[in-house]
Amino acid sequence: MPGYFVTGTDTGIGKTVVSAWLVHHLAAAYWKPVQSGAGPGEEGDREVVGRLSGVAAERLHPSTYCLALPRSPHEAARQEEVTISLQALHLPEERRPLIVEGAGGVLVPLNERELMVDLMVHLALPVLLVARTQLGTINHTLLSLHCLRHAGLTVAGVILNGAADRENRLAIEHYGQVPILAELPWLQPLDWQRLLAVELRL
Repeated sequence: MPGYFVTGTDTGIGKTVVSAWLVHHLAAAYWKPVQSGAGPGEEGDREVVGRLSGVAAERLHPSTYCLALPRSPHEAARQEEVTISLQALHLPEERRPLIVEGAGGVLVPLNERELMVDLMVHLALPVLLVARTQLGTINHTLLSLHCLRHAGLTVAGVILNGAADRENRLAIEHYGQVPILAELPWLQPLDWQRLLAVELRL
């Protein structure tokens, strides 16, 4: 079944929460090909998605590369003497739509030659871009969109995460020529039921 690759304009942008939200709304499965920062006793993104979405474990595919250090994938892999290879990364067999979550942003390195955008091209899924709403988001979002399109990828839309900002949303839509598919509030602490009520325009 088709699915989406979820990337962000930065790390810590809320990709994992958005991925869990998409898994719920699309009755989808989940896969994070490369996970870093998953040391002993640490909850990885797969576990977070499972806890939030409440889906069965069979819908949560294990990461191909699971690295302990909370660093960029290329650096965590180097320090753990692992080589991340695109040839080892294949979409898992799945009858449901599949949400694939990247690590960090579009140009995060995976190894000495390849970046996260190369993995997106390799997997050939349409891309959902998660972006902040506050000052600076227009530049970061337009740069990410430019990079994705330059690589020949299909951008399905942008999901905004943060306090509503009408002017920034309109600017991203206009200059990025991209639909805003959802606007999620940044909630601390996280209110999952409130997030579930947000409409997905996909």
